Amino acid sequence: MPTYRAPVKDMTFLLHDVLQIDRYSNLPGFAEATPDTVTAILDEAAKFCEGVLQPLNQSGDAEGCTRHDDGSVTTPTGFKAAYDRYVELGFGGLTQDPDYGGQGLPHVLGFAFEEMMISANMAFAMYPGLTAGAIACLSATGSDEQKRAYVPKMVEGTWTGTMNLTEPHCGTDLGMIRTKAEPQDDGSYKISGQKIYISAGEHDLSENIVHLVLAKLPDAPEGTRGISLFVVPKFILDDAGEPGERNAVSCGSIEHKMGIHGNATCVLNYDGAKGWLVGEPHKGLKAMFIMMNAARLGVGLQGIALSEVAYQNAADYARDRIQGRSLSGAKDPDAKADPIIVHPDVRRMLMDARAFNEGARAVALWGGLLVDLAEKAQSEEERQEADDLISLLTPVIKGVFTDRGFECATQAQQVFGGAGYIREYGMEQFVRDARIAMIYEGTNGVQALDLVGRKLAKDNGRAVRAYFKLVEDFCADHKDDAEMAEFTAPLQAALGDLQACTMWLMQNAMKAPDNAGAASTPYMHLMGLVVMGHMWAKMAKVALTRLDEGSGDMAFHENKLITARYFAKHMLPETGGLRAKVEAGADPVMALAADAF
Repeated sequence: MPTYRAPVKDMTFLLHDVLQIDRYSNLPGFAEATPDTVTAILDEAAKFCEGVLQPLNQSGDAEGCTRHDDGSVTTPTGFKAAYDRYVELGFGGLTQDPDYGGQGLPHVLGFAFEEMMISANMAFAMYPGLTAGAIACLSATGSDEQKRAYVPKMVEGTWTGTMNLTEPHCGTDLGMIRTKAEPQDDGSYKISGQKIYISAGEHDLSENIVHLVLAKLPDAPEGTRGISLFVVPKFILDDAGEPGERNAVSCGSIEHKMGIHGNATCVLNYDGAKGWLVGEPHKGLKAMFIMMNAARLGVGLQGIALSEVAYQNAADYARDRIQGRSLSGAKDPDAKADPIIVHPDVRRMLMDARAFNEGARAVALWGGLLVDLAEKAQSEEERQEADDLISLLTPVIKGVFTDRGFECATQAQQVFGGAGYIREYGMEQFVRDARIAMIYEGTNGVQALDLVGRKLAKDNGRAVRAYFKLVEDFCADHKDDAEMAEFTAPLQAALGDLQACTMWLMQNAMKAPDNAGAASTPYMHLMGLVVMGHMWAKMAKVALTRLDEGSGDMAFHENKLITARYFAKHMLPETGGLRAKVEAGADPVMALAADAF
């Protein structure tokens, strides 16, 4: 049976030593995030995730969710009690606005907790994860009345939230949606249509479910310019603001899917359901993107989290599984064979995952800090820079981390050999669960197109230029540091590849748009390697300093340096191959006739 150990030590190292969040104690929420408070919260979160959520992961996958004849859905055994405990511990309000009952702590701390939840039980984590996105959307675009009516209960966790975009005939191209919203005399709207793939669309965990639904008004213009957003609760609120009459939204079926069986992925039928407009008419897609961007960062965490738990179990197995002899001579002469962790190829798979997990976690937590700074930094200039950077990084975090997270999960499964294909070891579930993260919230190909087609050119390239300067300045600051050369030299070479590809796209994408499409995925992965390489160099610097000082956990810092060297020597050089793919252009990709496929 698989196990999970929350990486609290690594998270505290990143929060305090690398990101140094105490520097922001003058900003709202950060003053309360003292080292003792952060450690206490992460320790409590680890207990909850390890002791409550992880034991339900395999059983929840085997049992799945059940739809009943009345359209209601029950979650797997134990999920309701676990959710009640989640609410009791106040985790739903950890980073939420105190005006709505939240604790107001930094988002970066919430990112750490969310990774733990996903590693322990991804299907469960999606219920509160979607609620957080719905809170963000309503808080930013809802009326004061809507905020008062829905947000406090969602922060408390007694109500949950969803987002409803996809329909049977349209996914990425939301301009094609057919769900209609007819205005009523009382100011509400009658919502009619069908939505599919709605995660957490119906369940028994909360007292009410607040659906955010994209639909079109009768006078809506064609395409995405005609989409409006509506709040449609499962139970219409009575005069006291409590769940009252059942709304005309129902679960038609639960999708039979590859993984995340413990999450109810529903077909929802809206049969004249009562809803209320959120924000302005025909501006719904912009409002929904607030939720989608939050969700994309959360999905990026799914890639890291599944890779982490798969890696942990593979490493445990490799230390215990006796098979074959070391190529350099028997390591345990008294036994019939050595543990498979002595074999270089097994080490390669484990090191790939470890180096990815720790590098990606550093980037993700930096991303959480950027979300905080975009909201709370003291100057408009600082807020703008943070917003630019997290907007640039969002498709990278979602696309690269879920691609590599799935790859690492399959490599971890490979470490188990035939046992990895057997259900009882849990590895096949990690692979199945990780696969969806590459698809939903915008497929990874769409993320790459968003990066190349929108984010690079936005504001005349202000964000990417700012990021290049960050890396250049870091390398310049350490150019005379001989100990850092093994990290900064590969980083500078990788940055050079990224800058050359950026210039190539500027010169070639406009005159032949297919060049941008063909280059987008390798470019996104190239940027992902540079971003992780940057964070690995920062971690190496801290580890070197701690070792020179003789302070902290020496073994932890030594291991951090070993893993940093592996990333610099074995993974960062991939940028050269990716650059060659970018600069090959679209011709090799587009040459084959469609009917020849």
